[in-house]
Amino acid sequence: MNRQEAEKRIETLREELDRYNYEYYVLDHPSVSDAEYDKKMQELIELEEKFPELVTPESPSQRVGGEPLDAFEKVQHTIPMLSLGNAFNEEELRDFDRRVRDLAQSDYSYVCELKIDGLAVSLRYENGVFVQGATRGDGKTGEDITQNLKTIKSIPLKISQQETIEVRGEAFMPKKSFVALNQAKEEKGENLFANPRNAAAGSLRQLDPKIAASRNLDIFVYSVGQWEAGNLSTHSERLDYLKKLGFKTNPEWKKCKNIEEVIEYVKGWTEHRSDLSYEIDGIVIKVDQIDVQDKLGFTAKSPRWAIAYKFPAEEAITRLKDIELSVGRTGVVTPTAVLEPVQVAGTTVQRASLHNEDLIREKDIRIGDTVVIKKAGDIIPEVVRVIMDERTGEEEEYFMPRECPECHSELVRLEEEVALRCINPGCPAQLREGLIHFVSRDAMNIDGLGEKVIAQLYHANLVHTVADLYKLDREELLKLERMGEKSVQNLLNAIEASKENSLERLLFGLGIRYVGSKAASTLAEHYRHIDSLMKADRDELMAIQDIGEKMADSIYRYFQEPHVQELIQQLKELGLTMEYKGLTSEEVAQDSPFSGKTVVLTGKLEQFSRSEAKKKIEALGGKVTGSVSKNTDLLIAGKDAGSKYDKALQLGIEIWDEDKMLEVLGE
Repeated sequence: MNRQEAEKRIETLREELDRYNYEYYVLDHPSVSDAEYDKKMQELIELEEKFPELVTPESPSQRVGGEPLDAFEKVQHTIPMLSLGNAFNEEELRDFDRRVRDLAQSDYSYVCELKIDGLAVSLRYENGVFVQGATRGDGKTGEDITQNLKTIKSIPLKISQQETIEVRGEAFMPKKSFVALNQAKEEKGENLFANPRNAAAGSLRQLDPKIAASRNLDIFVYSVGQWEAGNLSTHSERLDYLKKLGFKTNPEWKKCKNIEEVIEYVKGWTEHRSDLSYEIDGIVIKVDQIDVQDKLGFTAKSPRWAIAYKFPAEEAITRLKDIELSVGRTGVVTPTAVLEPVQVAGTTVQRASLHNEDLIREKDIRIGDTVVIKKAGDIIPEVVRVIMDERTGEEEEYFMPRECPECHSELVRLEEEVALRCINPGCPAQLREGLIHFVSRDAMNIDGLGEKVIAQLYHANLVHTVADLYKLDREELLKLERMGEKSVQNLLNAIEASKENSLERLLFGLGIRYVGSKAASTLAEHYRHIDSLMKADRDELMAIQDIGEKMADSIYRYFQEPHVQELIQQLKELGLTMEYKGLTSEEVAQDSPFSGKTVVLTGKLEQFSRSEAKKKIEALGGKVTGSVSKNTDLLIAGKDAGSKYDKALQLGIEIWDEDKMLEVLGE
């Protein structure tokens, strides 16, 4: 391919990939499979490597994160990014409306928007191309975080019009990403983020853009800053225009004729805020008409035409009865507060993680204290503070033990970790947790082997390693409590069936540090057989996409351990599959009945859980979404399918029952 041909092909690929990104990350209606997207992205990267002079900043290939920065440059905001005044109740909202009415002296209405709990940012486009992104900072001066913002795939690198415009939005971390990030940090013994807002801000202020790229951030754009060509007369028209340009705007905004409608909107979202997949901390109310905004003007700190209603804090007061310890499968010892039951954010909370000894010291938490608790990100219960005035003097100061509560080995604090860790590989708690992980749904998926059964088998001295599961004797099992003929036979059948699992399930089940289910699939597809993986060195592992230095080092060290090599040999002799049975990405794209299709699941499935069905479809190149639209290719309907089924019928979308899905999957 010559330069002219390459330039033409690169332009085509960029247009296609920009469209795919928009469909996936903004519209949530992808038109191609992940495999097809990856194939075209790889082709673009290879062409740009061959013709580096054709690389441009707005190319989709530039989202992965470049070289680490030494420091952030300062950015002066042409139009200040002012903060908003706050209202905390209905009376203060009415006072705001009264002030607007007195100053406006003309008709006006409002626009209400969800107040996303994230980091305010400014995005500047010149001739339609994203050239600079900055933090709010003090409102006048922010920091240049362009490279980090480029890693957010819902931010367009090029918009649909070749104009110069600055827009403003809120970058945030979805709840699901926040939970996954904190679980990973706790597993590593690192300090946890307090909430999704801190996690998003911390991610965007990393000097290494690759860290930001790994955090799965998102954004909603909510206003225009500097825009010389702007001639729209209302804020609501501007929101519509931003969406037309290709920006992701929050779909829940609403025009309200008067303050009564505003208050109804506020009440509705105060009640339903926990239903969202991202965190909000209030509602922003703005005068819709731009000429009225201009008339109202600004105070020194905030606009007079907008206000932020702040939700009341979801906190509760209870008593901390005790502190218990648990040992995870990697040896991290985690203290947990045992609480008198209390209602928080719609659920009864009886336990809250205290994370580590440093946090207990910092907050001076003692057994018997009266404490304030909340759910971090409306998800994870945590102790916020102690109510010192309630202390009687009978509270007990708590000190973490120096020995493991399970095996009594000395606990250690590894370099750069805040957690205490038991490093005894024979620790019973680690062995039990490792067994529970091995049989879990995303690993070997052995039905009937829950936590209680694993504990029962362990205490009966029947299992200590995962290999022991495949040596269980029928007669020994029948001697255990609640183990009848049928349950024993079902358990043995499930264990035997798990021997046929593809390699990626075994790799995930082994619990190699830093290796999640996605990395396990990547390794299995790449090496095809466990013997090849066991021979790989660090450099070879690091050459695989998505396998970083820490993970590569962990994998290499794991397979160098003599007891691991012995375990793998035992599992081979016991008949477990050591090969990858899945399709390659290329095979998926060519042969899969789901390749490139957008699929919706509805109703009750009997042969799969919803997450299992989703994984199977995605593994075969399909994309599972939550709602039926004209972009849906296929609906899979279980029992009691409702409105999604009816809508699919109306739109003429192909509908399968679960039997049809099983037939297509060959199961």
